[in-house]
Amino acid sequence: MSAPETVTHDVLIVGAGLPGMALALALRGSGLSVALVDRQQPAVSDDDAWDARIYAISPGNAQFLHRMGVWSRIDCERLTAVESMRIFGDRAGSQLDFSAFDSGERALAWIVEQRQLHSATLAAWAAADAPEKLYTGSPRALLREHERSTLELDDGTRVTARLIVGADGLHSWTRDQAGLGGKVRSYGQTAVVANFATEQPHHGRAWQWFQSDGGVLAWLPLGGRRMSIVWSAPEAKADELLAMAEAEFSAAVASAGASVLGGLEPLTARASFPLSFMRLPRMVAPRLALVGDAAHGIHPLAGQGLNLGYGDAAALAEVLRDRGPIADSGAALLLGRYARMRAMPTLAMQAMTDGLWRLFNARQAVPVAVRNRGMAFLNRLPMVKTILMQPALR
Repeated sequence: MSAPETVTHDVLIVGAGLPGMALALALRGSGLSVALVDRQQPAVSDDDAWDARIYAISPGNAQFLHRMGVWSRIDCERLTAVESMRIFGDRAGSQLDFSAFDSGERALAWIVEQRQLHSATLAAWAAADAPEKLYTGSPRALLREHERSTLELDDGTRVTARLIVGADGLHSWTRDQAGLGGKVRSYGQTAVVANFATEQPHHGRAWQWFQSDGGVLAWLPLGGRRMSIVWSAPEAKADELLAMAEAEFSAAVASAGASVLGGLEPLTARASFPLSFMRLPRMVAPRLALVGDAAHGIHPLAGQGLNLGYGDAAALAEVLRDRGPIADSGAALLLGRYARMRAMPTLAMQAMTDGLWRLFNARQAVPVAVRNRGMAFLNRLPMVKTILMQPALR
């Protein structure tokens, strides 16, 4: 029997999902040897049906993806600009409007299906003459030493690297192996997602309704007379929605959205996922960094989960590319720079989304009055709204 293979890289990314692949692409031309490991070989889907899993990509991250050759590979017919957004509180008269024009942007966000974004990312990755090495298999052991880390896969392959990057999701194996903690707190809500054809045109507008039971319903524009919904509902309510017949579910979605787009016709089957919050005391450890959902978990009410992950990838790539005379990609000085760059954006977004969830879950009279009157008051302050939008736009 031959000895297990040992290979050395500067950066080894655990998880070939969207943030992990984005980091690999962003490190091209950095002079670093980069590899990825995933449980299976990523594959491009040939399914052209509409995908109920969608993302709202910020203008700043659209520019990031453009620089990496991903954005231009997305089918323009499946990419929709959010030109305006209207948010309603859970009491009459509480409304908040945002406009891309008022913010000096082409779009507040770009809506793209997960399948489209994944396929475009894989196409950009495969376009290189020599794409990064990809190891397939499940990691079973991680040894971090003074000058390197070693990852062992289930087939016995041992891969060494100066820096290990955990990009393996909310329930990250890499994070657990590094002892970085990360207690995941359930919101007691389930997100129900689906796509619909609409009777009326949406004109590039997104809607969001905070509901009296603490749930949040978002309607996001898709190409043509189509839209996608994310209904973050208490678990019992989500179970009811998932058990409904198609016609009943369509009517429930239309009613909850005040039928602003007329009648709805389902385009996809419903899907669902539980909602959780996670805040880490730190996102780096000796010879290890975390990106994406491995580093933070937030409520989807602002649609910023993947944007935070792309922000992590962009920041870590910037630190490693601008490392100057530091040859060691896993040097503590570089990891410290990355952690400082991401500390405030992550904390601010988590505080905002978690704070809004808590505020709209409160049933007492004072919080109810504050949240609804506050929305109405803020809607009369266009300059303040523009300032508040900047972190999400960038």
